[in-house]
Amino acid sequence: MKHNISAALAAALLTLSGSLHADTLEYVFYDKEGVAGGEIVERNGTEVSGQLKLGWNNRRLKLEESFHVDAQQMPQKLQISGISPFGAPVEEQFSIEGKTASWSGSDEQGSAEISSPHFYVPKNQTLALSAQLVRALLADDDQHVDLLPQGSASLHQLDELTLEQGDKKQTVYLYGVSGLSLTPELAWYDADGDLFASDSGGWFAILRKGWDKSHLEELKQRQVRAADAYLQKLATKHTHKSAAPILLEHVDLVDVEAGQLLPNRHLLIQGGKIRRISKTPIEAKKNATVIDAKGKTLIPGLWDMHGHLSLQDGALNMAAGVINVRDIGNTHENIMRVSEQFASDKVIGGKVYRAGFMDRESENAMRLGKTATSLEHAREIVDWYAERGYGQIKTYSSMEPEWIAPLAEHIHSRGMRLSGHIPAFMTAEQAVDAGFDEIQHINMLFLNFMGAIDTRKKLRFTEVGEHAHELDLDSPEVAAFLDKLAAKGTVVDATLTIFRSMLQRRAGQLDPEYTGIADHLPVNLRRRFVGAELDIQPQHRDDYHHSTAALLQMVRKLHEHKVRMVAGTDGLAGFTLLRELELYSESGIPNADVLRTATLEPARVVGAAKRTGSIDLGKDADLVLLDGNPLEDIRALRNTALVIEGQNLYKPDELYEALGIEPFYESLAFDLGKGSVIATK
Repeated sequence: MKHNISAALAAALLTLSGSLHADTLEYVFYDKEGVAGGEIVERNGTEVSGQLKLGWNNRRLKLEESFHVDAQQMPQKLQISGISPFGAPVEEQFSIEGKTASWSGSDEQGSAEISSPHFYVPKNQTLALSAQLVRALLADDDQHVDLLPQGSASLHQLDELTLEQGDKKQTVYLYGVSGLSLTPELAWYDADGDLFASDSGGWFAILRKGWDKSHLEELKQRQVRAADAYLQKLATKHTHKSAAPILLEHVDLVDVEAGQLLPNRHLLIQGGKIRRISKTPIEAKKNATVIDAKGKTLIPGLWDMHGHLSLQDGALNMAAGVINVRDIGNTHENIMRVSEQFASDKVIGGKVYRAGFMDRESENAMRLGKTATSLEHAREIVDWYAERGYGQIKTYSSMEPEWIAPLAEHIHSRGMRLSGHIPAFMTAEQAVDAGFDEIQHINMLFLNFMGAIDTRKKLRFTEVGEHAHELDLDSPEVAAFLDKLAAKGTVVDATLTIFRSMLQRRAGQLDPEYTGIADHLPVNLRRRFVGAELDIQPQHRDDYHHSTAALLQMVRKLHEHKVRMVAGTDGLAGFTLLRELELYSESGIPNADVLRTATLEPARVVGAAKRTGSIDLGKDADLVLLDGNPLEDIRALRNTALVIEGQNLYKPDELYEALGIEPFYESLAFDLGKGSVIATK
């Protein structure tokens, strides 16, 4: 595996290393192929500072942090500044004067009167403050502290390990900090509470400099095992498994293929399959799990066709009725672990369809899956994914345009589909002509008409923000392009929500795409949706506003020209998919067609329509009960009363509460049947 690092980042790390002193700790961020960045943490008595530099693809995160702590390890003054991954400025301050705590910054401000120690958790932070919270928790008698702006955190020791390297020996402790996110945040710390390492098997691993990267393997295995155990306990508690047949009575059923509501149906599930659908009551023995669904609407389980899954996403998706997910880019190790845990019911999560991720070697490469150095190497990568059961290849922005046609031919010869970002200096139409079966992200459709754009850089966002509204969507050129997509059967995975978010977000304001759920979320998760992502200059604000509207208009044009569409998110699991479908409806697409983009059409795209995607005899019981009719009002999708995945039943309100989310709707009550015999007529 190659270890590549940009000259600029290497020089920066060497410069920082030259000023190290005795109470300085240095950390290295590793991606799957090399070094992605680093951080310096300096402690000088009660003064602490951190300098973080991290890069991936076209994102560059730079943060500087300094704070002063008291005898209880609580920060009394704090200053953070820098640049967010997409370029928006970051500024944040905190201080305590007497009993008044005050905070302000780019995105939020507030104050609180406190009579006991509180730990302020900033919206943006480096490793220095994350470790400081652990030090404060260790200093507390019951290892529990109150937080600002609100909430509390607790510390739990989950594991202990002593590492050796030459004449060095280090004992490290795996701590879980609960109260910050939906599930505990895990990392390895030394006896002083300073961070040593963290590796969850995802995109990045962190290790204290001076220790060989080989130590990460054992640390990762133990960290992953502890994280899995938490979610496995959640699954044991909140998966209601029916050994008996499941009988739904008096339910209104959505036929997604016909786009019609079939009232007052009775449906029998056995062995995870739909065995009967009847207009008249089905007699069942007393040991069946009988659900009175009168007044409720039954739809097929939803699909998210643009996920980057973690184990935690399974419960979030299930609570929202998202039972099937196409993972469109992940590390092989992580997605195989997620797939196995979901399939075995050890962790809550539905069915996973895997796409292999590939980029070409460059300074802007997304080092997430595999990185190709030549066309022949790219073919070898395709073979590697094909041999491991992947159904699709997703390419990224650094791919050579000249590679696409021969690569597409090879991908198709292996029975796989090709999709992705349009390579830099190539148009979407050229990519489709070269063999793309699918296009990810709606911005790529607009960039098709903007000339040779280097899509490896943030231009793929800023050019759309500044100029998308200038494109005449009624022009013959646009019509011809969309008609070509329709004629070729090219699929579009628009991920509309995340692009509208990017173009609309402003410093200090809540992302308008998440206003419907924000107040239900834990405070630190809610804060993720406050503030800007891009550094949008005032003179372009109107352009971005009009371009946001143009994105919605493009979605309607796709439907009018009969282009195949599938609903995907690239965002917060569960919630983003529901918002995506609401936006399709707002664009003017009929709700029946909207539902197909997240049910039957995805099943067809991945080749699973014979067993899922609609409510039909013999198909998998991937089902969602709603209060309300989404054919009339797509917002009914938020009123999830019960989710059925085979013989498993899930109450969304239970799942949300377990994740620290205020439920949206009371789940339907039922009693599990005790037997396993076949129901009679």
